Amino acid sequence: MTDDINRIIHRGWVISASFFTLFMLPMLITQFGSGRPGWITALAVAGIVVYGVGYVVLPVMMWRSSMAWQLGCAIAYMGLATALSTVASPYAFIWAFALCAVIVPGWWFVVVDGAALVVLMVVLSMDYLGLLIILLSVAVLCRSVVHMIDVNRELRMARDQVTALAVADERGRIARDLHDVLGHSLTTVTVKAGLARRMLESGVATDRVLTEMRDVERLSRQALADITATVSGERAVSLAAELVGAKEALRSAGINADFPLAVDDVEPAYQEAFAFALREGVTNVLRHSAGATRCEVRLGDSWLEVRDDGDPRPAAAVPSRVAGGGNGLSGLSQRLGGIGARLEAGPLPSQGFRLRVEVSA
Repeated sequence: MTDDINRIIHRGWVISASFFTLFMLPMLITQFGSGRPGWITALAVAGIVVYGVGYVVLPVMMWRSSMAWQLGCAIAYMGLATALSTVASPYAFIWAFALCAVIVPGWWFVVVDGAALVVLMVVLSMDYLGLLIILLSVAVLCRSVVHMIDVNRELRMARDQVTALAVADERGRIARDLHDVLGHSLTTVTVKAGLARRMLESGVATDRVLTEMRDVERLSRQALADITATVSGERAVSLAAELVGAKEALRSAGINADFPLAVDDVEPAYQEAFAFALREGVTNVLRHSAGATRCEVRLGDSWLEVRDDGDPRPAAAVPSRVAGGGNGLSGLSQRLGGIGARLEAGPLPSQGFRLRVEVSA
């Protein structure tokens, strides 16, 4: 987007410089037939050349220079235009005014152009009132164009930033959702596959093994469907369904699930976020709670709590358990921020681990 603006500015300045060259040719030609001494003619020609080169080069050089350089060059260029107005053409001021309006930052060009107008009135008298009106009009017009270009540039940059932030936000959403889908599904698949293997090794009836393997197949298919829905942004999460799935996953791991029978007490606006919190909490129990035999889930209208009775962990091991590879509880915290909920996770004083989500009043 910025490149497009720069190309437009460059094209416009080339056109302006072309017209300026046509304006300068008569000034140069008239110097050789003016009848002045040769050294005066040489100075006038040199001044016109410097004046022309400055008009073309200064906007490019001054665009990113300091304010002191911009003001200094503008004053010097206006002084040169004043000299040329007395020996070449009073209309040299028109292009100088336009240039100052472009290269001088902010509204400082009013000071520079205003001072030049005073000098012009003293040197050329008030017979050039029409010229003064033209100069003011040109300066205001050029400054308005520059302001419009600056505003357009800032708007395009802001739009690019908004687009980049939207892309980053969408990537973060997909990363969090994929972590939730794959983390929970693969953990459950691993637990059930391990259970089926142990059944085969212990000679358990084939029908029970087949039941577990069918669950593995079903969960794998569901995970694939969830991934597709996640990428397309169409996946919906139900707290009631998560309770059923979490209870089944814990049962397969040999962990007793003490869950509420319904989710009616939870505010509807919080249920989706609580579903993700439940999934993350149960996944952590399955992955990290060595020796856990019981998992307890409690629900309120604006809070959820997941507890287990697994072996206590040293403090140094807790971050690796709750971090989830950068997308576990950290990603859950970002998700819960959307409903103004606070996340607490850590080991219990005696034994086990607790995850609690509560919406601030």
